[in-house]
Amino acid sequence: MKQFKAGDLTRNTGDLFEAATVAPVAITKHRKPRFVVMSMERFEALTSGRGSQVAVDVADMPEDLGKLLDKGLEDYFRGR
Repeated sequence: MKQFKAGDLTRNTGDLFEAATVAPVAITKHRKPRFVVMSMERFEALTSGRGSQVAVDVADMPEDLGKLLDKGLEDYFRGR
């Protein structure tokens, strides 16, 4: 995540906004991330539940997808 120092915001406002259109940007104070600036579209996606993550119960998963998941987990744990 790109970071900007709080003290540099007035000099680099354009750079901050440009970076925030691509991805969230951290604002640091005393070298620690304190705030995040992001596009309105990203904020709305995070707060409206329209995000890309979906929770599902494995028991409700279609059988073919379950088999694919099982194979992927098996491959992962066997180091393939």
